[in-house]
Amino acid sequence: MGKLTLETANKCLESALAKAQADFKRPICVSVCDANGFLVAFSRMEGAPIRSIQIAQCKAYTATRMGISTDEFLGRLRSDNVDIGYYCDPLMTALPGGNLLKDNEAAVLGAIGVSGLKPAEDQVVTEHVAQNFAGLLA
Repeated sequence: MGKLTLETANKCLESALAKAQADFKRPICVSVCDANGFLVAFSRMEGAPIRSIQIAQCKAYTATRMGISTDEFLGRLRSDNVDIGYYCDPLMTALPGGNLLKDNEAAVLGAIGVSGLKPAEDQVVTEHVAQNFAGLLA
């Protein structure tokens, strides 16, 4: 099993920032947390919305706490007709843009959250990092 180091978390930030710039040409906030949902690394591009700071962190947190991406969590809330408030955790969000970071053995090492774009675009950025995460492990 790999380990989410600060070096690896910073590589995730760089990958997300590059993807957002290349594909969407708008600034984002990116948060990387450990498997328990606690912040490891964060970056805010110049011009990214202030509100996106907390949203990016909550997206990463939610992915780890639920064990699924935030877009999957949103789908689950909708299909089960459950309000997010029932989870009794004010840090959770169902906005797309949070994804798990797994090693080659599918062990969850953390999560990444992105905010600043449209939610579907945030999700594209995190999916890109999640799909390439095993190659970023230090």
